[in-house]
Amino acid sequence: MKPKFIAGNWKMNGSLAANASLLQAVLDGSKGMNCQVAVCVPSAYLAQVQALLAGQSLIALGSQDVSAQEVGAFTGEISAGMLKDFAVRFAIVGHSERRQYHAESDAVVALKAQRALSSGITPIVCVGETLAERQAGQTEEVVRRQLAAIIHTNGHCISEIVVAYEPVWAIGTGLTATPEQAQEVHAVLRAQLKAATSHSNRISILYGGSMNAANAAQLLAQADIDGGLIGGAALKAADFLAIMAAGSKTA
Repeated sequence: MKPKFIAGNWKMNGSLAANASLLQAVLDGSKGMNCQVAVCVPSAYLAQVQALLAGQSLIALGSQDVSAQEVGAFTGEISAGMLKDFAVRFAIVGHSERRQYHAESDAVVALKAQRALSSGITPIVCVGETLAERQAGQTEEVVRRQLAAIIHTNGHCISEIVVAYEPVWAIGTGLTATPEQAQEVHAVLRAQLKAATSHSNRISILYGGSMNAANAAQLLAQADIDGGLIGGAALKAADFLAIMAAGSKTA
């Protein structure tokens, strides 16, 4: 069984001092952990966090986005090639906040994943339904459509991605899908990936809807949940370490 993958998404949080303190505490507390870990940090802190993570192998550096463009007159954008210069190994694409606040379409998200892959960066592709879509019984239709765009654009490279199921209604709301609800959607995504590639066993599917220290063990025990994309709890060393420990036990 492959190790669980625990990825922290700091969102638009942090400072030079807070970042250093947080990462030092996580590194100090992570001895003996048996899981894969990444922290996806604001672009302004990539250089700092790259330096803070130097010389260790447990925690990888990730970005929270990547441009759909390779190079050119795109003010404010950061290309996959630029991220590679900072030893970025993972890039979140299609997070619900990017889809909602920046009107990112399935096609744009798929192209961002393609740009990441072309530079040797693993995209963490987010899919998930809103509360209205869940209440309308459209959960499976929505997540399958979002993932289908990634599969269509990236073809044989699909086995190199990570997928994160993040029910939009459970992000920053205090609500969390039950382990059974999360597992049901993860199983749908697993079947879709199996139909798309013979190497689907390489693909980790993370749960990204308010996983925390209290519910991590139950969620990570589900058959098709390979890890977590962690928001608020990733900003608290004790909570993030507790999730890492839960992942280590269920690996």
